[in-house]
Amino acid sequence: MQITKTAVSLTVEDVTASAAFLKRHFGYTEDMSADGFVSVVHPGGGVAVAYLRRGLDVLPEEQRHRLADGVILAFVVEDVAAEERRLREEGVAITLPLREEPWGEKLFQVTDPNGVAIELVEWVKPQQ
Repeated sequence: MQITKTAVSLTVEDVTASAAFLKRHFGYTEDMSADGFVSVVHPGGGVAVAYLRRGLDVLPEEQRHRLADGVILAFVVEDVAAEERRLREEGVAITLPLREEPWGEKLFQVTDPNGVAIELVEWVKPQQ
């Protein structure tokens, strides 16, 4: 199997609000959209994100009303502290403050308008 692209599909109440959040604060651009659907991509590659409106008929019956609860959309970046400062300056609420884990992960989280957690991560040398 050859995978040519990776995407995550998240079911939310307001697809436009989530897509606009990624476009405004993370540099994503709209790839395609329709009623109840928006797909965004990042010019640097990485994962594409598709938002589907809860209740949409294209979803299997058992999935139509489930939301993207408990999902963390994680982006690995080179300078997580600078990204945290940038997002604060843009008025984005930091919902998990910047911290460093003993295994070498520096991270913080923000939350989009639909409650989807977005985590920014930088891998550093683990603490000894």
